[in-house]
Formats: sequence, C-alpha cells, structure tokens
Amino acid sequence: MPHRKTRSLSLLSTALLTALSPQIMAQESDSQPTMEQISIFGKQNPLNTVPGSAHQINQAELDNFKYTDIMRTLASIPGVYIQEEDGYGLRPNIGMRGTGQNRSEKITIMEDGVLAAPAPYASPAAYYFPTPGRMQSVEILKGSSTVKYGPRTTGGVINMLSRQIPEEELAGKVDVAAGQDGFGKLHAYAGGQGERVGAVVDFYRYQADGFKHINGVGGNTGFEKNDALAKVSIRSADDAKYAQVLEFKLKYSDEVSNETYMGLTDADYEATPYARYSASQKDVMNTEHKQLQINHIIDFSDNLTLGTTAYYNDFARNWYKADQVDGLKLSKGGIEAASAFDKNPSMGPMDVRVKANNRGYISQGIQTELNWYLDNHDLAFGARYHEDEMDRFQWADHYALDSNQVMTLTESGTPGSDSNRVDSAEALALYVQDKIQLGDFNITAGVRYEDVKTNRTDWGKDNPGREGQPNKDIDNSFSATLPSLSATYQVNSDFLVLAGVQKGFAPASPGNADKKEEQSWNYEAGARYNSGDLSSEAIFFYSDYSNMHGECTASIGCDDDNIGNQYNGGKVDVKGLEFSLAYSFNTQNDFSFPVKLAYTYTDAEFANSFESDFDPWGDVKKGDKLPYIAENMLFASAGVKADSWELTVAARYTDDIRTKAGQGEIAPEDLIKAKTIVDLSGRYFISESQELYLTAENLFDKKYVTSKVYGSNFVGKPLTVSVGYTYKF
Repeated sequence: MPHRKTRSLSLLSTALLTALSPQIMAQESDSQPTMEQISIFGKQNPLNTVPGSAHQINQAELDNFKYTDIMRTLASIPGVYIQEEDGYGLRPNIGMRGTGQNRSEKITIMEDGVLAAPAPYASPAAYYFPTPGRMQSVEILKGSSTVKYGPRTTGGVINMLSRQIPEEELAGKVDVAAGQDGFGKLHAYAGGQGERVGAVVDFYRYQADGFKHINGVGGNTGFEKNDALAKVSIRSADDAKYAQVLEFKLKYSDEVSNETYMGLTDADYEATPYARYSASQKDVMNTEHKQLQINHIIDFSDNLTLGTTAYYNDFARNWYKADQVDGLKLSKGGIEAASAFDKNPSMGPMDVRVKANNRGYISQGIQTELNWYLDNHDLAFGARYHEDEMDRFQWADHYALDSNQVMTLTESGTPGSDSNRVDSAEALALYVQDKIQLGDFNITAGVRYEDVKTNRTDWGKDNPGREGQPNKDIDNSFSATLPSLSATYQVNSDFLVLAGVQKGFAPASPGNADKKEEQSWNYEAGARYNSGDLSSEAIFFYSDYSNMHGECTASIGCDDDNIGNQYNGGKVDVKGLEFSLAYSFNTQNDFSFPVKLAYTYTDAEFANSFESDFDPWGDVKKGDKLPYIAENMLFASAGVKADSWELTVAARYTDDIRTKAGQGEIAPEDLIKAKTIVDLSGRYFISESQELYLTAENLFDKKYVTSKVYGSNFVGKPLTVSVGYTYKF
C-alpha cells in the first residue's frame, strides 16, 4: 500500500502528559485505585440501579458454554439482534433495538472502554471484532443512559472487558479443547500483582478445518486465529500524595479464514447444503490487528477522580474473493454460473475474477472522564478526540477454472487498479452527566456533543501510484447536541421502575452523498424486579427516526460499485418489548435448577416512501418492514447443578426474516425461515482447579440458512461436539 495519510501519532505521548481518560473504573476510596478496566458498571454505577436496559455476562456465565462465537454469547440478552453468517462468528452482525445488524455498524462496540471498530467514524462496518473467547465479562447497555458512549447512541453499547491483572501474587489458567471439523482451542493466561507492579499475559488460539467442502477439489474451508495480550500496571507508593495507577496494554491478533461471499442457489442448498462452488476455492481473508492502549487513573480525593486513556489501533485486512464468474457479477448471475459449471465441469475453462479487497485502517485518540461525587450528585465530565481512516487499495486477478475444477492464474491485477481511495474522519466528543439521588428517586440528566469532520480522497482506478491531484476530494463537517433524561423510582428494596428519553445520533460517513447524519428520538419505560434467586426486567422501547442510515457492504449483497456508500432511509418507526427472567430452583440435597428466559418483540417499519440504490431497501413504500429484523426472538435455558457437575441446555428461536424491505407475506427469494437452535453444555469438576467439559452446538443438527448474500444461501454450522480440559492456578 503506497500511501496512508499521516496521523498525529504524538497523541499517545501527549495523553500521558495531559492526563485525561474515558468511562471511569470503580475505585476504593480508602486505598490505592484499582484498575478494573474501563467498565460501564461498577461500584458507582451498580447494574441493578441503571435507568435503562442493562446486562452483564460475567466470567461464570461465559464459562458455562465457553463459546468462541460472540453471537451465541449474546443470544441470552433481550433487545440484541444477531445475524449469523459463516457459522463460526468470525464476522459478527449485531444490532440493538431495531438498528439493523450489518457488520455491527449501527451500535457502539468497545474493548476496555475503547472503540473497537477499525474506523468507527469513517467506515463503521466492522470487519474486525475482539476475540470473545479471551474476555472475562461482557457489558451491554441500551437506552438513555448511554449518553457517555458514542458515536452511535440510538441502539446501545457493548463493552468487552479483557483479562484483568490478577490481584494474587500469581494466578492463571490453561484451557484446551478439540472437536469436530478440526476444531481446536488453546487459551492460557498468567499474571499477578506485586507490591506496586502487576502484569498479565493472555494468549488465545482457535481454529477449524471448516464444515463445508469445495466441489471437486476439497480443501480447507475453516480458519486459524491467534490473539495475544499483555498488560503491565504500576501503582503509586502507599505514602504518595495522590493514589494513581498507570497501565500499559499491548495486543496483537491475526487471522486466516477461508471464507467466501458465494452462497448456494436454492436447489443446491436443498441438495448439498454444506457444499461450496469450485469457483470459490481461492477465497481467503488475511487480517492483522495491533493495539497500544495506555490507561491512567488518579484519585485527587475520595470524591474526585480523573482517568485517561490513549489508544492506537492498526488493522489490515485483505479478503481475496471471487466477485465475477464467467464475466458475471455475483449479484447478476455469477452464483448461477458457478453452480452450472460444477454440474458440468467439461464446459470449462471458465474465467473467474478474484478481487483483493485490500484495506488498511487506523483508529487512534485520547479520551478523559472526571468523576466528582457531591452529596447526592454523581457528576461526570468527559471528552474524546479521535481520528480514524480506511485506506482502500485493491485489485483483481483472473483465473481459468478448468474441467478438473482447478483454478490457474491467467492475469495478475495491478494493486490500486480496482479501488483506490482513503476515507478519514476527525471527531471531538464532549459530555456531561449528573446522577441525582432524591430519596427513592434517581434522576440522570446528560448531554453529549459531537463535532465531526470527514473526507473522501479518491484517486480512481487509473492512478494506482496516487500521483498528482485525486479525482475526488470531498469534505464534510457537522455537529450534534444530544440531550438525555432518565429516572428510576425504587418502589421497595426489590422493585424498581424506570423511564427515559434521549436523542440518538450516528455520523454521516464519507460515503454519504447527501451528507446527512442519522438522527432519532428514543423512549423507554419499564420495571426491574430482583429478589433472592429471582431477577426480571421488562422494558418497552420506541425509536422515532427522522433519518436512518444503511451502509452498503458485500455482506448484504450490495453491488460492488456501491460498496462503501451510505444511504439515507428517512423516517423510520421502531417499537418493541424486551423481557428477561432468571430464577434458580434450589433443593435441600444440594441440587439447583437455574432457568433463564429472554424475549424480544420488534415492529420496525418505514414511515415514508422513497427510491433507493441500497439493495436491501430498494423502492420503499410507507409501512414497509425493515429487512433483517425478526419480529419475535426467544431464548430459554435450563440447567441442573450439583457439587461436582453441571448440565445446561440452551435454545434460541428466531422468527422469519425478510432480506428486502416489504409488507405482507415474504417472497420465498427474500425469506430466511424461522429456526430454533439448541446447544448443550456438560461440565465435570475434578477438583477446585480442574474441569472437564463437553459442548454440543446445534444439538439436533438443524439445517438452516443464516443469511442470503447476492440471493444465495449461507448455511449454519451443523452439530459440532467438542471436549475440553481446564486447569486454574
């Protein structure tokens, strides 16, 4: 890649000198502050009193199924929508409260309080996602209490907390597993806390050969992914005037995944659902992610705390995949051409164009929060300066697919000759929030301000050297003021009612031709009940969009010429219900029977008519339902626990989904049928430090469609059994 805009990398050093930070961690006022990682919930923000939909998946819950797929992990949370794709969760599609799920572009995803998307402002579709298997908890927050988190404030926020430095002198874990289709996993971490210096290292690798087979030639359709993390923290001396903690975090990950955007025709899906066309045999994605994060927290007093985080993320990806078969785009007959060839390979050779979707990303910034506790006020003042960019430098090669179904390179493309542009953004975010306690009432008032500048510089396909002036150099700037107000009333020690309103926002990306931000007003009201072994929550939500965005990506079948463009859908109404319930039946003979239920109802429709080049929308009529949003979703789990073993069954039901906007009965070509998927987990505790476990994902071997790309069918993972062993010290 010959060019990448130079960014002010001095941000990282400046951050330490100026001592600023993000969403603050809980601290102990009578001792040195604890670097609990930058979390949403803590001592100052208890989960049960949050004035909105709040959930936390802790380490014990993560250990139950030991999922490597974040979408399976999040299935137990109401109001969270997941759209499977490859079967392993390598490219998660997650949404909240009707936002849409495409590449998780419509919600805010963080790791340790830092934006995780490769370019959250300039290119929000996230082809990188933090490795879920190495996390020790996941926080989910929706509604008006998300004012501190952005840039996307309509749906909600997911914050994934990585391994914290153990408080013990030495502690760690080794977890190994193996299963069907060549699945293997190794997770190991070790670390400890000394008098003033603490450290931890965490390594996670998982892989599979894949559950699909390529027609004629076979080959690996799986993946290999490595993720390494290291942290070092330094605490101030006991006699220091101010208690402080400084933490350095380094992270590296890479991935090789043999994935494709070529699904199967309806006939081929019914006949051989786990096949792949021979024209997809060269399809592979290579990624590399690097991160440096520096956290600093200082207690000026028991009531005044300041924290700082500086961060730098570098992500590179090249998804090398077929985009034309026999001269036809995948969206214009290429899938059918690949199917026809595999039925009669003697018709070869046939030309297959394979495009190198090569992109580089930078995301960096500095963010701060000052927490001031005054009697019945909990004040938070926050700021973040952020820069990001996406550099597309792509080309296409041509292969001959012969009668033996083998592809041979016939023409190499010139790097930069297919897509050759840089999208970039600079953003300043400020917020103030005050949590006021008035007897049994808690009122949270806040306002967020976003000021954003974006740019698209396009050199065109005929100037791979990026010489002279670009063909396009488009700037845009906009700002938004986003108020929020929420309240809770503690009816008694167990029962709490809540309500809130906020203005939602998402920035216009450089690919938005109309330069319009996404805006909405969002309302919620509900109640929470917690007593002993019973916990429950029910919340009604309503989002009134004055403008909704749609991002054009290959993952939803957009035409290649439109990929990277952002479209405006105008007025949209989304309303629904989130309900969750958990209870543990306990017996006198040391058995317990935990059950959990989560239900989401969503009604999302366009409130205006318009014509759009965005493929999933098309020509919209008022009242059309939004695509890729199920009306009903249900999760249920039941288990039995004894002293030395546990057994848990979890089921998730997803209603019919339409892949294109419309009304009434869903056309067969636009329908993803309803499905119920059941998983099983069994655990045997050899001792307090050792465990054997078995998991069976898709227990009843259900054949189902995960998504439709270019009108073709992608299939979910079949029954997959794995066994593992864990040792803790």
